[in-house]
Amino acid sequence: MKLISASPLNGTIHVPADKSISHRSIMFGAISEGTTTIKNFLRGEDCLSTLNAFKSLGVPITDDGETIRVTGVGFDGLKKPATALDLGNSGTTIRLMMGILAKQSFDTVLFGDEYLNKRPMNRVILPLNQMNANLSGHDNSEYPPIHISANNQLTPITYHMPVASAQVKSAILFAALQADGETTIIEKEPTRNHTEEMIRQFGGTITTDGKNIRMTGPQRLVGQNVTVPGDISSAAFFLVAGAIVPNSAIVLKNVGINPTRTGILDVLEEMNADVVISEEDHANQSATLTVKTSSLTSTTISGDIIPRLIDEIPIIALLATQANGQTVIKNAEELKVKETNRIDATAEELRKLGADITPTEDGLIINGPCQLHGGNVSSRGDHRIGMMLQIAALLTDEDVVMEKSEAVSVSYPVFFEDVTRLSRGDY
Repeated sequence: MKLISASPLNGTIHVPADKSISHRSIMFGAISEGTTTIKNFLRGEDCLSTLNAFKSLGVPITDDGETIRVTGVGFDGLKKPATALDLGNSGTTIRLMMGILAKQSFDTVLFGDEYLNKRPMNRVILPLNQMNANLSGHDNSEYPPIHISANNQLTPITYHMPVASAQVKSAILFAALQADGETTIIEKEPTRNHTEEMIRQFGGTITTDGKNIRMTGPQRLVGQNVTVPGDISSAAFFLVAGAIVPNSAIVLKNVGINPTRTGILDVLEEMNADVVISEEDHANQSATLTVKTSSLTSTTISGDIIPRLIDEIPIIALLATQANGQTVIKNAEELKVKETNRIDATAEELRKLGADITPTEDGLIINGPCQLHGGNVSSRGDHRIGMMLQIAALLTDEDVVMEKSEAVSVSYPVFFEDVTRLSRGDY
């Protein structure tokens, strides 16, 4: 696909709904009692994988295009699926469902596409098996397909997280909702807290104190009305575009600003980007964000901010190519087990366009500012790499051709359409 190049972006957009909350709204609706209504659901491939998986598990779900209604069946009402569950490219779906299905009266098999089946799962398998679950990877490896054996009891654990991962934490919490007694999780660093917030929203009880999380099971949850805010991880691409593409000004409406997700805003501020937050909706943790072309300075990104922007690092790397000085990203080894090895993929693809960027064991070193040029690139099947490369193409007046552009639809089905409209200034 030939990408849009050499164009300022001007106008107002609504980014897609938050991917993390969309996934969880279906999950919590399914395991609750009563009806859950969901508005502004992200109908991207990953979230539809979650929706279809629960339909296969016997959960009644309807979608009229505006509102999704989930008739909750509780943990005990899930049914054995007719076949193994195909979860596409969605790491969130497979990892969280491992916790949800850890105590069921039937066997289940979870698998995905060629990329998902290469992602390591021991980080979830090991703590769940400590809770008396019985999970195993393909041929006793840690890779999908994941086999979950029938099980009638889960026991609580105290678990020190070896990695900062909201997915691992969430899988354990879903299992803990079904276990007899108190489970304690001690996080390595605080990660996004959507699961904890939604446990409370659906009538559950959970205690958080810094890095310590405690929950006593079993618990019963009750269906709720959910309105999903815009995804700041999707907004990040246009926040960076607005800051680095000459003569740009972009207004982003209804963007989620949960404090566990706003590391990108802190980095933009640190790098002197012109970003204004307005129209804050405190109840839904959302706001309007306005960004304009900026004169950027370099920074060092490391430590406890990393879990708050882990998905945004590829686009932050592009941001750094346009800043004055050397930007260093550290403590981001988690990127190696995403849809691709995002550390190496980000460096290799941006170097094809002329960026001065070097991968390290746990991050990237970027020298700027760089004048980017055209070239042939690939998303490598990773939606965030694909979107980052389209924003990079806006900085060059030469052709940038990308393979596997369809990967972008995983989280942002109308991304290229939004870039086109903003490039025409017709929003």
